[in-house]
Amino acid sequence: MRHRMDDLALQRQAMIDEQIKPRGVSDHRVLDAVAKVPRHLFVSEEDRAQAYADRPLSIGYGQTISQPYMVAAMTELLETRPESRVLEIGTGSGYQTAVLAELCRHVYTVEVVPALLERARTLLQELGYANIAFRQGDGRLGWTQEAPFDGILVTCAPEEAPEELVSQLKDGGRMVVPLGPPGDVQTLYLIKVQGGRVTRRAVMGVRFVPLMPGQGTGDSAD
Repeated sequence: MRHRMDDLALQRQAMIDEQIKPRGVSDHRVLDAVAKVPRHLFVSEEDRAQAYADRPLSIGYGQTISQPYMVAAMTELLETRPESRVLEIGTGSGYQTAVLAELCRHVYTVEVVPALLERARTLLQELGYANIAFRQGDGRLGWTQEAPFDGILVTCAPEEAPEELVSQLKDGGRMVVPLGPPGDVQTLYLIKVQGGRVTRRAVMGVRFVPLMPGQGTGDSAD
């Protein structure tokens, strides 16, 4: 077992050295968080051999776990601090949630697919994360009761930035979100709110699953 754990840690470090750092991610806090989170636990048994490969993987229900570089790059763009409160739209496997939880005081995560939310919640709690609150529902609505947030990270692509989400950013807050039509190459944007002014900057071309509408937002916080 010890040998297996050492091998997995080496795979994580190789993922960082070969996939993430060469593409420009340099924030040591982000790299340390990615090194800590056991990505192989967030994919299916049959995909575990590919857990640290440079590619997204299916997690069922038409959803994916993003490639490691994309998780690290989007996290770096948020510029989180230890005291940050961050909203994640699209819990998915829970992997990105875990990376954020390593970096922030509290993570609020919203997922439209109940089965994915429960699977991620169970795993994250088993791994000992106590600074995550979960909600099932429509991610486009955010989490108004806990707003405003220092950062919002959206792991699925709306065609346009939902105004409700932008309104839940603190002054000085940042949102990282892929925007564009489903089935096409989208653009990853960094949206900032400063002094009541909203600005956005295109970062790179990406491909994400679409942001799905949900049925209400029943609280499910822990």
